[in-house]
Amino acid sequence: MRVLLSTYGSRGDVEPLVALAVRLRERGAEVRMCVPPDEEFAERLAGIGVRPVPVGPSVRSLARGTALPSAADLSRTRDALVEAQFALLPAAVEGCDVLVAAGLAQIAARSVAEAAGVRYVYVSYAAVHLPSPHHAPPPRPGWPEPEVDDHRARWERDAEHVNTQFAEALNRHRAALGLPPVESVRDHVLTDRPWLAADPALGPWPRTPGLDVVQTGTWSLPDERPLPADLVAFLEAGDPPVYVGFGSANAPQDLVRHTVEALRAQGHRALVSRGWADLGLIDDRDDCFALGEVNHQRLFRQVAAVVHHGGAGTTATAARAGAPQVVVPAAISDNLYWADRVADLGIGTALDGPVPDTGSLGAAFRTALAPQTRARAATLGAEVRSDGAAVAADLLLDAAR
Repeated sequence: MRVLLSTYGSRGDVEPLVALAVRLRERGAEVRMCVPPDEEFAERLAGIGVRPVPVGPSVRSLARGTALPSAADLSRTRDALVEAQFALLPAAVEGCDVLVAAGLAQIAARSVAEAAGVRYVYVSYAAVHLPSPHHAPPPRPGWPEPEVDDHRARWERDAEHVNTQFAEALNRHRAALGLPPVESVRDHVLTDRPWLAADPALGPWPRTPGLDVVQTGTWSLPDERPLPADLVAFLEAGDPPVYVGFGSANAPQDLVRHTVEALRAQGHRALVSRGWADLGLIDDRDDCFALGEVNHQRLFRQVAAVVHHGGAGTTATAARAGAPQVVVPAAISDNLYWADRVADLGIGTALDGPVPDTGSLGAAFRTALAPQTRARAATLGAEVRSDGAAVAADLLLDAAR
């Protein structure tokens, strides 16, 4: 069996497909993967024996600075990505039995699969990306927020925005492939049977007419890497610290300063992850430690709480470790959704606004570090599964048989 996996985004978009690729290869499948051209993704795939197919512009180049690109720049990037997908995916899918596409940015994938006679599977990493009257669509950078409150109406406006951006290009390419036009680009990409790679205990799918969602659980791999010796020494030198990290988000240094000040006011130490924003310490006091890429699965079991931006992967890893969470969500994608889930489940708290002040962070830490929150986080951690990628791999292979 040959499988093409395709996504576009930061590490949080790529890593779940890496997990699926590993599980597929363990079962004898051949895997190729379309990813952004950034060197770190090529190195990651080389490490698991998967051939990368670079598609689209560098994601790191888009993430530079502390602000998102302008609406016009985002629109041009999206248009260029569609053209790149139609140019490169046909060769990548040749000889494959199935194409698995992750994320709404995969506009060309279903059409390429259809033209090649290849099965197509769409996967989302959060329920909020799939239309349902139970929740509103997530904010999409560069597109205006609908000025309506009803969830159904907001999803209708969302579909209109997707059509405005992509319909002409998609149907032009479909015509060139001898395929009929589509009316709703978003629903065409999602299909009526999308997969949801999120844990049912953490982010369940609310049953919705018209969508037969297959929820597999989060796609992740066990990480056995040891922690660096200097980090271990810091952990052993005092009480468990609070981890502060924002991954690939455009987090400002002021957020680190306010966070560390709030933690110090309550007598807590801090770990500051540099991330893509290259965050650093605010001074040279010995109650803080700066770190780069480390094993979060191992580290989160040794911290008092995890402060993060609301990414699906970080939320799931912290939840599985039983660590309380403080989410400072960026107003994009699924970050707000995961912030709400953490608060609703009582395993932490969420803050409004991209740069909360020391006072609001202090209140959030009092909630997150309270005994009852720690107890709920530990209880939920025992329920979060780790076999989602294996479940998905078996589903793909069973369908092929």
